[in-house]
Amino acid sequence: MDQLSHAKAASAMNWRRWLPLQALSGWQFRDLNGDLIAGLTLAAIAIPEQMATARLGGFAPEVGFFAFVAGSVAFALFGANRHLSVGADSTITPLFAGSLALLATSGSPHYLALAAMLALMVGLVVTLSGILRLGWIADLLSVPVTTGFLAGIAIHIIVSQMPGLLGLPAESGETLRRVGEIAGNLHLTNPWSLGLGLGVFAIVFCSERISARIPGALIGMVLATLAVIVFDLRDHGVEVLGALPNGLPGAYLPEAGLNDVQALVPLALLIAIVVMVQTAATSRSFASQQDDAPDVNRDFVGVGAGSIASGLFGAFAVNASPPRTAIVSQSGGRSQLSGLIAAAIVLALGAFGGALLTNVPQAALAGVLMFVAQHILRWKVFASVYRQAPVEFLLILVTMAAIVVLPIATGVAVGIGLSLLHGIWSATRTEPIELEQVPGTSVWWPPAKPAAGEQLRGVLVAAFQAPLSFVNADRFKRGVCDLVDARDEPVKLVVLEASNIVEIDYTAAQALIDTILHCRKAGAVFAIARLESLRAQAALARFGIAEMVGPQRIFHSVDAAIKSLGPGKQQQQEQDGVP
Repeated sequence: MDQLSHAKAASAMNWRRWLPLQALSGWQFRDLNGDLIAGLTLAAIAIPEQMATARLGGFAPEVGFFAFVAGSVAFALFGANRHLSVGADSTITPLFAGSLALLATSGSPHYLALAAMLALMVGLVVTLSGILRLGWIADLLSVPVTTGFLAGIAIHIIVSQMPGLLGLPAESGETLRRVGEIAGNLHLTNPWSLGLGLGVFAIVFCSERISARIPGALIGMVLATLAVIVFDLRDHGVEVLGALPNGLPGAYLPEAGLNDVQALVPLALLIAIVVMVQTAATSRSFASQQDDAPDVNRDFVGVGAGSIASGLFGAFAVNASPPRTAIVSQSGGRSQLSGLIAAAIVLALGAFGGALLTNVPQAALAGVLMFVAQHILRWKVFASVYRQAPVEFLLILVTMAAIVVLPIATGVAVGIGLSLLHGIWSATRTEPIELEQVPGTSVWWPPAKPAAGEQLRGVLVAAFQAPLSFVNADRFKRGVCDLVDARDEPVKLVVLEASNIVEIDYTAAQALIDTILHCRKAGAVFAIARLESLRAQAALARFGIAEMVGPQRIFHSVDAAIKSLGPGKQQQQEQDGVP
């Protein structure tokens, strides 16, 4: 009866964790002041950022507002993290904008429809990944590959915004060709545009150095707009946004044919992986300040729902934002109410304040994005990886070059492939090692100098410090067999110290069986010690290895195995008729 009650309680808890408004649970009225301040601060940061990011993707600025509102509201309903901010994001925008530009003219109705359909597809993949608890996908990109990916995206942002910063005609096409065209047109630079853009960049840069809560982007944009009005800079060739249309978007299914959907599938999967990687990193980074442990899968559902809502309202895919999430946390936000307050302010501006943005200079938005670009260049990680892991530093450079030179989607695929190959390569390098007994103890440890360990006559203790799988099975078999054959005296007992073997697949099981047979042929008893992984234990039973070795030869420690099966004990067991 008690077990039934526990099962019902656990089931109720599982259902409860998926209820909407999880990120507002436990909210109290005294939290209102902190959420109000955080919401106002977040809105001040988000308004210029969302406008700039929308322009980066080839959309009207108000589309960025609607993406932010959709992402914020959906995450407040379905996400778990109390601080995480969702909206238009400069990490994924160049990724899908460059790829969509190959399928349709940027800014055309077809382009907008493809972007909305892509948002639905990305949202569906991310949401299902959360429901199916596939949070491990977020670990597909290593830190060096992620750093190279962000560096490549930063270069794309810089190149795309240079014409706006310099007051030059917009460029399109491959990144390297655009760099050449910009260099050829430098003599046409508009000094007023350049001054406005650099001024906004300097304001944002200095504001962040003082305090991340200072809305430097908004301050810079307001000052640049006042400069356009006061000095009549439009007559000096400074490009401005113009009046934005007022109103709210309507919900509709984007019109895209089957061929379009098929063409978007690879891109949707790539963007979904990037969204999950960034969402997981953001959720984990800001979970320590919460009462609850991070629920990455629930946050996937919230961010995925944000992209679905954004696509239904004609906008584009959204993502978790580490800088905006940090702002909410540092400003005293207590729950997702802060995101809803910011969304309400941004929605009001998009619905009724289009005329306020008439004289915002394009160079100001370029200055904001230039700051974003330098912000996502992880210089400290570059230096750290270069000093500590030169081989992995090459991963940064190759990934960055792939993102810049190749189409961005292809570059991301190359980065993911490199990350997986590096992980497989690391696993294949694992070699079996012979352990030595630390003098005066029962501890067996890898050989170390200057304190050399001891070996027991006729006993070989071998360890393999990785999961046993098809990628290293042959190396494991050859390594253990070579250790047995290399001994000057006959080996009577081989103990496999298996504390690091957490998994055994079919190919590895056959290699382990061959290894056991080789040891027996050499006259040695084979035993296993410290196989702590439940999955590995189940594999031993499933493949018949546990029965082959014998339960009496599987131990909790190496010392117990030697005491039970050491050369002297084996002779006694043979006399007693023990197999």
